[in-house]
Amino acid sequence: MKPTPRSAAALAVAAVLSGRSLDDALPPLEGGLLPGDRSLLRALAYGTLRDHGRLSALAQRMLKSSLQADTLICALIEVGLFQLRSLRVSPHAAVNETVLACEILGRTERKPLLNALLRRFQREQESLEAAVAGDPTAQYSHPSWLIETLQRDWPEHWQSVLERNNEQAPMSLRVNRRRQDRDAYCAALAAAGLAAHPVEAAPDALVLEHPTAVERIPGFIEGRVSVQDASAQLAVDLLQLEPGLKVLDACSAPGGKTAHLLERADVEVLAVDHDAQRLGKVRDTLRRLDLKAELLARDAALLKDRWGGAPFDRILLDAPCSGTGVIRRHPDIKWLRRADDIPRMADAQLRLLFALWPLLAPGGRMVFATCSVLAAEGEHVVRQFFMQQADAKHETIDASWGEARRFGRRIAPGGDFDGFYYACLRKNRRPASG
Repeated sequence: MKPTPRSAAALAVAAVLSGRSLDDALPPLEGGLLPGDRSLLRALAYGTLRDHGRLSALAQRMLKSSLQADTLICALIEVGLFQLRSLRVSPHAAVNETVLACEILGRTERKPLLNALLRRFQREQESLEAAVAGDPTAQYSHPSWLIETLQRDWPEHWQSVLERNNEQAPMSLRVNRRRQDRDAYCAALAAAGLAAHPVEAAPDALVLEHPTAVERIPGFIEGRVSVQDASAQLAVDLLQLEPGLKVLDACSAPGGKTAHLLERADVEVLAVDHDAQRLGKVRDTLRRLDLKAELLARDAALLKDRWGGAPFDRILLDAPCSGTGVIRRHPDIKWLRRADDIPRMADAQLRLLFALWPLLAPGGRMVFATCSVLAAEGEHVVRQFFMQQADAKHETIDASWGEARRFGRRIAPGGDFDGFYYACLRKNRRPASG
């Protein structure tokens, strides 16, 4: 039997629950589907993973015996429940098409169970929802370790962070300043029937009122505009670029920030990434925008041992992290990350700071960034660095966005912004000789 959006969504969700990213799991499943069915597949997969904590609790409440060993059927049950709770499809179609997916997935023997369970949910939804409401994992659809960490790191806003993580993120654009200004491009969008509003704190950012395919975005192919969240666009202003500066983008893939700083100033850029395949995405991005940078496939932590060139005036370290600030774009992150990932990532971030610092020229500026909302991957890392690096100076970020911390500034997810952390570091100049 041919795959359907429901059967494909169950395969995608099961892949994530088995440890694979949704970005990796979805593309092979889309190939056999029509465009409209691909859109439904994505709605089902993303929506089910956003609500996985509650959907799993509801399913376990109704099951007399655990099905945890059958990850695929558990995923299909959640896909069915998600449709009945949250999707604008007829309940009859949701039940019938989800039950039919059992055959497509080779689980025909599970059809009676799935049919009975979904119909029971229709009859008893109110009481079932009430029964799981007291479970924080079900209520907020986040793993318990992450809820507890956010309660500690965001004592006044943790519930808001959790709630915003479960919303669908907007589609944000970055206008290429070399081609036109933001107001002119906003008018071009309006002429194409695409409403958008500017982001005051990010001078090149526009947020579409309704997400759309990039093929529909005027001038995308020609390089007039790119897709990039407003939080990520803040890095270029923090770098304080001037013509002629030598800039290192230390963890550059997929290239959005690399391109942005080249759109803003005539600077010399070395874009480094440890993954040669991902560095290819940087190359593709620059080619579309008609921009040029030197690309180097290398672990940034090892760069200083093999670098014989002049030091850099600016370094952007957008460090690998948990991605907990972009959960609303990548709901699989909630279920893929583990509590013990965080200290390991924080240690790697600190090693990168120490490894790259010798490459920064005296008087030079480094911007440290993570798309994380966890203090362990932001201010705590920077604090440890300053405690051990005598020639490093913290520079306060004076901005309207986010909130100030002892070191750096953080942004909660929601509205026009993803969750993010930024800190600015200046290397002290060497004392004059004599």
